[in-house]
Amino acid sequence: MAEIVYDIWGPEKIIEVHDPKTGMRGFTVIHSTALGPAKGGIRMEPDVTKEEVFGLARAMTWKCALADLPFGGGKSGIIADPKKENKQEIVAAFARAIKPVCPSQYVAAPDMNMGEKEMATFANTNGDMKSITGKPISMGGIPHELGSTGFGVYLSTLVALKHKSINVEGATIAIEGFGNVGQFTAKFLAENGAKIVAVSDSKGTMYNPDGFDVEKLIDIKNTTRAVKNYPQGEQKTNEELFELEVDVLVPGARPDVIRERNVDKIKAKIVVEAANIPMTEVMELRLHEKGILVIPDFVANAGGVISSYVEYSGGTNDDAFRMIEEKTNKNTELVLTHAEEKDIIPREAALEIAKERIKAAMEKKQESVGEENKTNNI
Repeated sequence: MAEIVYDIWGPEKIIEVHDPKTGMRGFTVIHSTALGPAKGGIRMEPDVTKEEVFGLARAMTWKCALADLPFGGGKSGIIADPKKENKQEIVAAFARAIKPVCPSQYVAAPDMNMGEKEMATFANTNGDMKSITGKPISMGGIPHELGSTGFGVYLSTLVALKHKSINVEGATIAIEGFGNVGQFTAKFLAENGAKIVAVSDSKGTMYNPDGFDVEKLIDIKNTTRAVKNYPQGEQKTNEELFELEVDVLVPGARPDVIRERNVDKIKAKIVVEAANIPMTEVMELRLHEKGILVIPDFVANAGGVISSYVEYSGGTNDDAFRMIEEKTNKNTELVLTHAEEKDIIPREAALEIAKERIKAAMEKKQESVGEENKTNNI
């Protein structure tokens, strides 16, 4: 497990909270507020750790900076079983506990095992609609269930295909994970002529070299809970999905799925990281050395946080999709150009750009404080 690292970038605060009445235990990591209030979701898991939340908060700092949003990076974790009957009481207790920093220093959002209902509970308990995003539409929310993250992954994929001179028409795509993000990624790519030839979920992988009817596949997944129930194709193991000869591989579910045991078996020309941390930087470098283009997670999956910013600003779902398109296209192009110019991997290029933006904001803040001090001393 990664350790908590204290450096010039953060964390600024780590808040631990406990409510004896409900049994709620949790923490919020405010990694950086250089660009604005820290933005990041709340996950609820029995084994969530401070170290895990720190790593995710730090990643949100880079993601928001690269997306050029006035947000810093943060994240929260609630140590609880999400199937407990008093789940909403636990969420409310957490909202009360971190109210002093919401939304002035931290703006929450949904993450693992947290959805619209929990966001509504949090907002109502906090009393400020800007304290959290991902709320129901009736509360002015733009739920991530509308496909914002998958839309961003799709756009990053289009830029990557163009970069590798591969026509989207007929391009072959394999997607690990067929939940919300995987489904929308598949839907948008298929609508633009790509062939979705392999998908997986926790119950297995389905492969069809002729391509799936994506609408039918989504319906089967949502009604039977398993992609293996699609009638045409060949069942494979989840590990075999990573070894397919495709144009694009989209790891879109679990972390650390590309590692020492399978990194040299990957035959895709492009890997677009829809999931957070599907491999280490060392594995990305290995793929880069083989000529495989890797679009990093905080470049490809920023659609969700861009949508969150639009909700926070009072915009609509249409506004969100317009901004996701504009920012994802611009930033993916920027990262790939920067990586080529400096002969570095895209992740390193993306981090350089993000850190430059944060550093400039930090220096501006320091100048502003200096000017204020001068005025006060007159």
